[in-house]
Amino acid sequence: MQTDTDRLRITEIFLSLQGESRTVGWPTVFVRLTGCPLRCGYCDTAYAFTGGEWMSVDAIVERVGDYGVSHVTVTGGEPLAQKPCHGLLKRLCDAGHEVSLETSGALDVAGVDPRVVKVMDLKTPGSGECARNRFENLRYLSLQDQVKFVICDRADYEWARQTVATHDISARCEVLFSPGHGQLPARELADWIIADRLDVRFQIQLHKYLWGEEAGR
Repeated sequence: MQTDTDRLRITEIFLSLQGESRTVGWPTVFVRLTGCPLRCGYCDTAYAFTGGEWMSVDAIVERVGDYGVSHVTVTGGEPLAQKPCHGLLKRLCDAGHEVSLETSGALDVAGVDPRVVKVMDLKTPGSGECARNRFENLRYLSLQDQVKFVICDRADYEWARQTVATHDISARCEVLFSPGHGQLPARELADWIIADRLDVRFQIQLHKYLWGEEAGR
């Protein structure tokens, strides 16, 4: 008999190019889980807040394997809002995939399988969800992991710069600064980073430049 620990609510599973993070450009299977406790002002995946279909972990792993690529990203919504996500991550690693997890950082990441690359999004003031940041998660990050800041304006940039320095995040893992799509010109953010010689990686959402607003990924 199937239990709730064996299944998750899934919005979509699809193959695309990774648009962000260290593996940008690689063909990647995305497993988008349904549901999120946050409501960021710049969210482009609100369609994943509700709906979806129940799938067993076995069925998800099988579907992912059918695509025949090594990179897999588990995303949302907020994937860790569904407790069986931990089991799915483990099973995907066991199947030989290179697995990354895109998480808001508002939920505990301590139990994530150590083989999984955590891409943790610390929420800037411009997101409207800055108060939800769980800074104790930083202790569970290693050099393979990444912390991402979506920068909406100069105030966000200053906040992110101070946060990186206060928590010495660049010494823990790679730090990514990304301009809020449609909110901050990419060149403007790039110029700020260069002027301040920040030890962070600038990134843009590759998928938005390839497929426009319809990408939503």
